[in-house]
Amino acid sequence: MRNPLRFLTELRAPASLTRIPVRLLAPLTFLLAAGLCSLGAVWAAAVIESRSAEGIRAALQGGGIEWAEVATDGLQVTMTGTAPTEAARFRALSLAGGIVDSDRVIDAMDVADAAALKAPDFKIEVLRNDDGISLIGLIPSGEAHEKVVGDLKELIGSGTLTDMLETAEHPVPAGWEEAVDFGIKALRALPRSKISVSANEVKVTAISDSPAEKARLESDLTRKRPSGLKVVLDISAPRPVITPFTLRFLIDGEGARFDACSAESERARDRIVAAAQAAGAEGQQTCTIGLGVPTTVWADAVTMAITALKEIGAGSVTFSDADISLIAADTVPQSDFDRVVGELESNLPEVFSLNAVLTPKPDQAAETVVPEFNATLNDKGMLDLRGRLGDELSRDAVESYARARFGTASVHTATRITPDMPQGWPVRVLAALEALGELANGQAIVREDSIEIRGVTGSPQARDTVARILTSKLGEGQTYKLSVRYDPKLDPLLGLPTPEECVAQVNALLAGQKISFEPGSAQLTRESGALVDEIAVTLKGCPDAPIEIGGHTDSQGREEMNLALSEDRAEAVLAALMDRRILTANLTAIGYGETVPIAANDSEAGRETNRRIEFRLVAPAAAANAAAPGEAGAGEPVIEAQQATEDTPRPKLRPETGGTDN
Repeated sequence: MRNPLRFLTELRAPASLTRIPVRLLAPLTFLLAAGLCSLGAVWAAAVIESRSAEGIRAALQGGGIEWAEVATDGLQVTMTGTAPTEAARFRALSLAGGIVDSDRVIDAMDVADAAALKAPDFKIEVLRNDDGISLIGLIPSGEAHEKVVGDLKELIGSGTLTDMLETAEHPVPAGWEEAVDFGIKALRALPRSKISVSANEVKVTAISDSPAEKARLESDLTRKRPSGLKVVLDISAPRPVITPFTLRFLIDGEGARFDACSAESERARDRIVAAAQAAGAEGQQTCTIGLGVPTTVWADAVTMAITALKEIGAGSVTFSDADISLIAADTVPQSDFDRVVGELESNLPEVFSLNAVLTPKPDQAAETVVPEFNATLNDKGMLDLRGRLGDELSRDAVESYARARFGTASVHTATRITPDMPQGWPVRVLAALEALGELANGQAIVREDSIEIRGVTGSPQARDTVARILTSKLGEGQTYKLSVRYDPKLDPLLGLPTPEECVAQVNALLAGQKISFEPGSAQLTRESGALVDEIAVTLKGCPDAPIEIGGHTDSQGREEMNLALSEDRAEAVLAALMDRRILTANLTAIGYGETVPIAANDSEAGRETNRRIEFRLVAPAAAANAAAPGEAGAGEPVIEAQQATEDTPRPKLRPETGGTDN
């Protein structure tokens, strides 16, 4: 029988193979098969490497990890790169282990030195221009960003909010939330401002409507500043318009001083004050900087006139725009007067007009009675008018003006009509009354040859205003004397009470008399109406103070009924204050029922003490160990300066116990 293998070889093998011995053909066949298997294995391994690397890179990118690099070697995956934290390195390994078997992952990653990592410099710049707000800066991500944007959207309403804030995943720094809250409060009060907020500092740059508004804003923001937060205020105010542009400088027995001073710039003010000091003025000299100067050489003319008055030795010099009135005292020699006035007239800028008068020496002949009008304003606002007026028409005009200016019920008249009064007498009297109206209390004396205004004011600018009124109404060349004293206690801006002072004043009133109610109801008694009137007057001086009105009862009756009654009584006091035109947005009414007694409930006197209304200041975040309201002694006014929050003890209901006399 023929060998089948040999037969197949002879039939299909190429001629070149017919020479291979039959004994070698089988091993060659096995070698060829092994080579094909190796090539298949290499190709399969390459596919696995590629897919593993691509899968891990996609997982890292989806997890926001861009610092890690992936390399494959067969089935092994090597991860390299520098992780910002150990947690970030572990997260990268976890993501890779979710794609391939974790045993195949080789960790060759480094972790950045934790000491070298610096926390982000969180900061917000907020620009507000009336109905538009722009935000730029870096803040913590998450709720911090949402709260800032939400608060500002509520503030701007239908206006435009441009949000260019960037966020970073990092712990919120200490003091950040308090600084942001204060910055938003400042933004609410300043429609044209820039607020820069960082964790420990808030810078406020803004424009106010007037110097008085500037002072009020600075005082208010300073009071609201959280403890430990640095606040830098740069609030500017437009310069006042001074018309006429007035200055009055005099030298007499009381020394050298300004009655009024105006300048167009800081440089001009410094020159004018220096000239006054050279003429003998002592102490701090004030000079109002404003708009309305009649000429750019105002300071030149003023310094020349003050120097001239110094050489004369006694008298006064008054500027009203470009008109100058120089009045020398009767003690000045005629030769000195002529010399100094001649030099001044020759050197003054052409725009100014000088009227110089040497007061004549007093006539030694028989004295004559000088007509006089006297108006006295007391510290309670009552005006007393005495003296002489020329006719009924003049008296009616003076009385009508006084009642319109000071109030109908505040004017008492005891004037006499005397014919042949000096020319212009009614004008002089009305000007004196207008000037007196700038003072808190004082006196105006009108004579034929002079007007004297003296008194006390709560406005630093009142003296300038009085001089300006007299100069504009009477014209240059008139003699008047001012003795106006500024009292900071009367300044309405400086005298604003702090929130703590407001609460103390209210509780001082409550220490003398309780707010009482009809038995078992929230109806205020008639006797309590006068006390609520006094409390309303006090609260009008502190409209921004956050205050809690707390209602308390004794322990008689059901606890849930006492709670409801105390809430109704607190609301009744809040409504009574609203009826008296008190802004109540900052007031909160809360009922505590019988849970905060300040006396024992086992006697009628103790129960009467516990039935009360208390006013407490709501301040940011009280300390955990702050004294509770009930720690005050019985009958003592409770002045609280701690936060009334959700942690404040609230009543717990208990079973019905009977009737009540609350």
